Amino acid sequence: MSPGILEATVGSDGPRQKNKATPDTLRVGCIAMVEKDGQARRAEILSIKDTKSGRQFYCNFDNFNKRLDEWVPVKRINFEQDVEWPNPDKDKPKDGKNKQGATAQKKNLSKKIQKRPGKREQSVTSEAATPNHPWSEFVDSQPQSKAPSTPRDLESKAGQTPAAAGDEMDLDEDENTPDIKKEDDGFSREAEIEKLRTGGSMTQNPTELSRIRNISKVQFGKYDLFPWYFSPYPESFTQEDAISVCEFCLSYYADLKSFARHRQKCTLQHPPGNEIYRDDYVSFFEIDGRRQRTWCRNLCLLSKMFLDHKTLYYDVDPFLFYVMTQKTEKGQHLVGYFSKEKECADGYNVACILTMPQYQRKGFGRLLIQFSYELSKIEGKLGSPEKPLSDLGLLSYRQYWSENIIDLLVEYNERDERCTIESISTALAMTTQDVEHTLQALKMQVYHKGEHKVVLPEKMIQAREKARSKQKRYIAPERIQWKPPVFTASSRTWGW
Repeated sequence: MSPGILEATVGSDGPRQKNKATPDTLRVGCIAMVEKDGQARRAEILSIKDTKSGRQFYCNFDNFNKRLDEWVPVKRINFEQDVEWPNPDKDKPKDGKNKQGATAQKKNLSKKIQKRPGKREQSVTSEAATPNHPWSEFVDSQPQSKAPSTPRDLESKAGQTPAAAGDEMDLDEDENTPDIKKEDDGFSREAEIEKLRTGGSMTQNPTELSRIRNISKVQFGKYDLFPWYFSPYPESFTQEDAISVCEFCLSYYADLKSFARHRQKCTLQHPPGNEIYRDDYVSFFEIDGRRQRTWCRNLCLLSKMFLDHKTLYYDVDPFLFYVMTQKTEKGQHLVGYFSKEKECADGYNVACILTMPQYQRKGFGRLLIQFSYELSKIEGKLGSPEKPLSDLGLLSYRQYWSENIIDLLVEYNERDERCTIESISTALAMTTQDVEHTLQALKMQVYHKGEHKVVLPEKMIQAREKARSKQKRYIAPERIQWKPPVFTASSRTWGW
């Protein structure tokens, strides 16, 4: 990892006073040298807590993504080097002008949200696009609400921009994924993935610092997961070095004795819903948030640790959850899921989507996306995820859109048939907006002799042939046993 690729640094711009510190004198706002990945790195102390194993410090590392912040014990902090102390004169506004400027900035941010189209109300107070991003006009970052009180914010919230909806997806970078080298427009996928890993999806609102990641480690089945973001588990859980979550019922426990007692009694071996798809690789279960309220709330709490702007966790009644699992002799293990509104006037087929961290970069994200579109085809509707997606979600969706559009265009070309954006949209169950913006991103849409034309470069055909030579897994539509559910007015709304 190369920290030099980013411009952001921790701490204020002005000079700071430096001198020695001890574990007892080190306080919030100090910048110290902290060991990370075997190297000493500058890190700002954002919070301090006392756990059963001792005092820990929450560190934001210089030039590292916010999701890589972590709680570190005293032994990882180098107290032999000087510590940079916070400068109150630099950190606080000196006069009313700065305050007025901050107020004006908040007003401008509020205006942006008010202009955002869509029927859902937002529970956030400000927003900012990710800086230095090649698709910054498509990427949106939504700060975390302090209280999960707005009913429709269960999933990552969104405006209507041509990118994709705020969730963490895997990048499908496994042995089955073709290497995509540098394109003519100067874009390198490998460099972009590395850049997003270290610098993307950062929280831009300074008030977000109060939403410190509160859980250090999660034991989930045979995996130890390290959360990226805050999740509103009970406050007492923040004092634990690790918590345990049952991988089948998703119940959470602070101590191992209680968890071991639960595992002896828990009989659930698969998500508590109807299995609507099964092949030799994965299964899908449909779960009604109203009927399985506790399980779905637990799923939202778990997923919030890996989604930076999921703002409601308890009101799951208006949503259906489609959970992907893999089977072993112990049962069906959670791989990922996407949720979907029971009734959505905007026609979204995905509200929130997540691949669990231990399964990312293995192609499961593509399966989740394909399954959502297969359901849209059965419904006879055009589907699209809630906009905008996070940076990683944007890459995953754009990869899926690109592959399917290119495959369809090759078929049209082989049959010597003319195609339109509408015909592509209908065949793939994608909205015309998603198709058009994908063609523009790939520079396949040109204006020639008074007509808009779609051009399929030879290099993309060659890349497609190379990709097809490598085995990829796909959803078999004929295996889906599902009919679009019909809801009464009471069953598709909230149950409070």
